[in-house]
Amino acid sequence: MDLGDKIQRCLRPVVHASCVWNLVKLLLRLLWHLLHLAISIWYLGKGIGLMLQSYLIASGLLRRYRVLNLSNLRYLAIVIDSEEARHTLRVVELLSWLSDIGVKHVCLYDMEGVLKGSKKIILKKLGDARPLEVADERNLFLEKKHMVLEFVSFSDGKEGAAKAASFLCSKYLKCADGDQEPVFTEPEMTNALGAIGFGGPEPDLLLVYGPTRCHFGFPAWRLRYTEIEHMGPLKHMKYGAIIKSICKFTMVRQNYGS
Repeated sequence: MDLGDKIQRCLRPVVHASCVWNLVKLLLRLLWHLLHLAISIWYLGKGIGLMLQSYLIASGLLRRYRVLNLSNLRYLAIVIDSEEARHTLRVVELLSWLSDIGVKHVCLYDMEGVLKGSKKIILKKLGDARPLEVADERNLFLEKKHMVLEFVSFSDGKEGAAKAASFLCSKYLKCADGDQEPVFTEPEMTNALGAIGFGGPEPDLLLVYGPTRCHFGFPAWRLRYTEIEHMGPLKHMKYGAIIKSICKFTMVRQNYGS
């Protein structure tokens, strides 16, 4: 009996510590689930609120969104995740919405060139759209009757940067003066990109449809003063959300410096 009592006295602190530790783990797990539940409820409420707001905007029930001043939105860019860009009918529906809103100059971009591959189908489905290459670039922004579409992919940006660098280097070698080091300014780079056909208009607003908040490699030299808005997955696109984003852009004050 004495030996049994001694063993029990020795094990009692161990058992007590084990029970306390299990209780702590249980409480921590409970707190984690409560926190996860609270965040889920918050995101659910936010999503429902955005859906309701989008419906009210699309229905014209919110006065501030009824009339849009598109004078500052001359060129709009749409960046779409390449997987979602394969849903051509959704892309066509998105462009139809933009046309109804009054946006007539749009750049479509995805990394893998899926949209470029669907170019003929998109133009045919829209009917009144024309590609940028057949539009008069000198009077591009005077075109209001038809929607003008530009199709761009990641390879265009990569190829454009390489060709512009080659163009500037060859120009420097022709005009080289002794050991003077080459200094390339931003205007020279812009002129070089334009000279090789990779300039293109700079979007005023860029709408990103995809799982991540990034521009997926859209040519950086065309984003100097561009406002970027993440719109979520293309499958969840909403007419009211587009109007809201454009309205938000029209209220932004842009300072271009001296």
